[in-house]
Amino acid sequence: MGWITVTIRIVCLFTLLWSVNGIGVNWGTQASHLLPPDTVVRMLRENGIQKVKLFDADYGILKALGKTGIEVMVGIPNDMLASVGGSMKAAEKWVAKNVSEHISSNNVNIRYVAVGNEPFLETYNGSYLHITLPALSNIQSALIKAGIGSQVKVTVPLNADVYASSNTYPSGGDFRTDIFDPMLKIVKFLNDSNSPFTVNIYPFISLYTDSNFPVEYAFFDGNATPLNDGGTLYYNMFDANLDTLAHALQKNGFGNLPIIVGEIGWPTDGDRNANIEYARRFNQGFMSHISGGKGTPMRPVPIDAYLFSLIDEDEKSIDPGNFERHWGIFYFDGQVKYPLNLGTTNSGALIPAKGVQYLERKWCVMKPSAPLDDPQVAQSVSYACGLADCTSLGYGTSCGNLDARGNISYAFNSYFQKNNQLEKACEFPNVSVITKTDPTPTVGNCKFPIMIQPYYESAGRRFGCGQMPLPLVSVLLLLLLTVVQL
Repeated sequence: MGWITVTIRIVCLFTLLWSVNGIGVNWGTQASHLLPPDTVVRMLRENGIQKVKLFDADYGILKALGKTGIEVMVGIPNDMLASVGGSMKAAEKWVAKNVSEHISSNNVNIRYVAVGNEPFLETYNGSYLHITLPALSNIQSALIKAGIGSQVKVTVPLNADVYASSNTYPSGGDFRTDIFDPMLKIVKFLNDSNSPFTVNIYPFISLYTDSNFPVEYAFFDGNATPLNDGGTLYYNMFDANLDTLAHALQKNGFGNLPIIVGEIGWPTDGDRNANIEYARRFNQGFMSHISGGKGTPMRPVPIDAYLFSLIDEDEKSIDPGNFERHWGIFYFDGQVKYPLNLGTTNSGALIPAKGVQYLERKWCVMKPSAPLDDPQVAQSVSYACGLADCTSLGYGTSCGNLDARGNISYAFNSYFQKNNQLEKACEFPNVSVITKTDPTPTVGNCKFPIMIQPYYESAGRRFGCGQMPLPLVSVLLLLLLTVVQL
């Protein structure tokens, strides 16, 4: 029986190794209070996560990733595309500072440069349509000139809306007609430079934007009525979406171009369909779905993917929806939201961030004696929510069942915590008070969080509170509150 035991161990080891190589995470930093990079990197390593996708090239983060072996995709924000796309010198300078230096001096395992982020979204109205390819080309040339062109490849993360199906089936996939020529040029460039096509796929968004979208089709349980595409059955939206892209590539002569799933995930708050149970179900289903390495009907190969995202970000734009600040598999403080087995740890459980430093255990709430019809209440809540984060309030959200006073207290506390518990941040005229009694409800998932300590880099590159020194924030806050009270 010994050979059976050995065989089982080998199979288990192969599955674990593939999982480590196949799954990554997006590490975003649009937050008022960031965990120190060293804390996050330790969390990544303890969770066996071997790939990270960044949205910029933050010095402190890249420094912390040095010598870890973690594979890194650094990003160039959209607002820099014109600069690097319009000047070879600017591209070379960017590569030298943000790629070459980190590879040579700190042994950071940079493998990709993401040139832009979803630059062809229809909401951008073509702003980046003609500068994305020049930016890709210049960065690629700069990498080659720096002698790292074979190690580091360029790509451009694109939203799945760059392609569509002419017959509602994957087999009808092709690139959007209004961007067909630019897309084809980019695809050819990626193919010629041995670079991958990166796509972001979000079944949640389909459910969010279309009330008639079949819910079960978003998940991987096999409970949905399958889509029959000429005898090929699709039981979930992800496979159908990815194969729509695969057909688009094949149709245009690039059927062998590698595909990376740059973002995929499910939010946990901010909408009735953005909840912990759905997020756990989707992300665990996705992990199980790709763990065998069988891929999709059109692409029966292991899927290279990055979960979106690692940690919640309370300063992301909520124009797409309140859910935007709640994509993390961890809360803002690195604590685990729900059970999720990535197949990368012996226990199969997520490991939270360690050594997190919090502010004092106190909260800002509505004063018990203040009447709800006080004219200052509405103005104060509007002010607090406008500058803090109230996306957990509303129909179907984690704090959607709070009463009026609970809603007001949540808004006040969010502003208070975001501003490092400054007393002036809880001086809403005659309607607020600081308390050391936790106002968090005893039932449900609603939390009145205590903020973590602001993170300061030694080089002065980043501060807490909107990247300004705390004394300056305090002065500005005092001025703002004075204006409001006047």
